[in-house]
Amino acid sequence: MNQIKYETVIGLEVHSELSTKTKAFCSCTTEFGGEVNTHCCPVCTGMPGTLPVLNKKVVEYAIKMGLATNCAITKSGKQDRKNYFYPDLPKAYQISQFDLPLCTQGHVIIHTPEGKKRIGITRIHIEEDAGKLLHDVLPEKSLVDYNRCGVPLIEIVSEPDLRSADEAKLFLEELKSILECLEVSDCKMQEGSLRCDVNVSVRPVGQVEFNTRTEMKNINSFSAACRAIEYEAQRQIRIREEGGTVVQQTLRWNDEKGESVTMRSKEEAHDYRYFPEPDLVPIVVSDEQIKAIRNTIPELPSAKRERYMSDYGLGEYEAGLICLSKDMSRFFEGCAALGANPKSVSNWLLGDISRMLNEKNLQAGDIHIKPEDMAAFLKLIESGVISNTAGKKVMEEMFETGKTPQVIVKEQGLEQVSDTSVLDGIVKEVIAANPKSVEDYKRGKTNALGYLVGQAMRASKGKANPQMLGGMIQEILSGM
Repeated sequence: MNQIKYETVIGLEVHSELSTKTKAFCSCTTEFGGEVNTHCCPVCTGMPGTLPVLNKKVVEYAIKMGLATNCAITKSGKQDRKNYFYPDLPKAYQISQFDLPLCTQGHVIIHTPEGKKRIGITRIHIEEDAGKLLHDVLPEKSLVDYNRCGVPLIEIVSEPDLRSADEAKLFLEELKSILECLEVSDCKMQEGSLRCDVNVSVRPVGQVEFNTRTEMKNINSFSAACRAIEYEAQRQIRIREEGGTVVQQTLRWNDEKGESVTMRSKEEAHDYRYFPEPDLVPIVVSDEQIKAIRNTIPELPSAKRERYMSDYGLGEYEAGLICLSKDMSRFFEGCAALGANPKSVSNWLLGDISRMLNEKNLQAGDIHIKPEDMAAFLKLIESGVISNTAGKKVMEEMFETGKTPQVIVKEQGLEQVSDTSVLDGIVKEVIAANPKSVEDYKRGKTNALGYLVGQAMRASKGKANPQMLGGMIQEILSGM
C-alpha cells in the first residue's frame, strides 16, 4: 500500500504591541516593567461608568504597517467588543475589530531557497492587550497584573499560504524587520511585544480542500514557533494514519517539554458575540491622511536588500540577513559611508560579531563598536598592520570593551611583522624542524606549503605577515 504524503498548511496570527507612549484608550503609560498594577486606571481596568477615548497614534501606526505590507486601508470603520470571560480581562470583553478591520488584502514577499514567495495578509486590525496572570507569587494561587491591559496591539493575520516551519520563520522575520524599520513596535519578544498564534493543518499532497486545523497560542520566539509547527504537523499526521480524527481545538505550546497541551475547544466568531463598541465613534480615514502617513514610510527592508546587492555587491543571502535588523543595517551603512569595504564589513558582521552576539544572547542594537572604529579596524588589516588572525583578537576586545582598534593593537603588541630580517630566521627554523613536509613539497604535495606557513605563523605568535612567509618559504624550497 502506498504511503500517503502530507503537506502542512500554516497560517499565522501575529500580535505586535505598538510603541505608543500611552495606552489605546486612556493616558496610562505603556512602559514595560513597572511594579504590579501601577500602570493602570479606572478606564483600562474596566471600572463602571468609565469611557474609552481612542489614541490617534494607534490608528496611524496600524495604517503605516498596512501600507508597508501592501494592504488596502478601510476608510470608514469601527471597533467591536469581543466578549469572553478570563481573569486577565477585567471588562469581560476586549475592544477589537471584527468585520471592518483597518487594513485588508495585503502581502509580503519572503525569500526561500526555491525563490521568492508571496504570502497573503488577510487583515491587520487594532485591539487592546489583556493583563497577565502571575502563577509563581503564591503557592497554588494565581494573581493578576493589569499593567498590560489596554496596551495597543495590531494583529496581523496571514493567509494559509505557508507550507513549512522554515517558511513561517522567514515570514515572521520579514514582519519583524518591517515593524522595526517603521518604528511602530520595538519587537522585544522577551517582553511580549511580539508574539504569535499558529494555525496548523495537514492534507494529502495534491488535495485542494483544507482539513481541520488547530491553533497554538502566544508563542513568543521564532524558534519555538518552528518547533511547535513541526510537532503539531507530525501529531496530526499520526492521528490520521492511525484512523483517528483531528479535532479543532486551541492548544498551548510547552517549549520546555516540546509538546502541546489542550486548552479548550476552538472558538468560532459567533462564540465571541461580537457587536459594535457603543462607547467609541467610528474610525474615518481620509485620502489626505493616508497620503501623509505613506510619506513617512522609510526605505523598507525589501528595497534595502535590493540596494545592498546592486550598490554594495552583496549576495542575496548576506543582504537579506543584514536587512532583517534595523540596527545591523544602520551599523553596516555607517561603516560603508566611511569608505569601509562593504563585503569586509558584511563578513565580520555576519561572522565574528554575530557569533559573539549569539553567545551572549544579545541583539544587534547591543553592538557598541562605533562605525568609525570598524572602518579603522579594516584599514589595519588591509594595510598589513595586523593579520587576520590578530584581527580576531582585536575584534573580540573591541566588542567587549569598546576600545579603539589602534589602542588594542598597541596594548597587546599585535602589529604584524613584515621585517624580512626577522621573518628569515623564523622561516629557516621551521624548514629545518619539518623535513618531512619539505620532502612532501618536493614530491609535488603543494598543501605542505600551507602547513609550513601555519607553523611559521605559530612560531611568530600570529604576528608575521602570512603572504610574506609563504613567498619566502616557497623561494627557499624552490632552491633546495
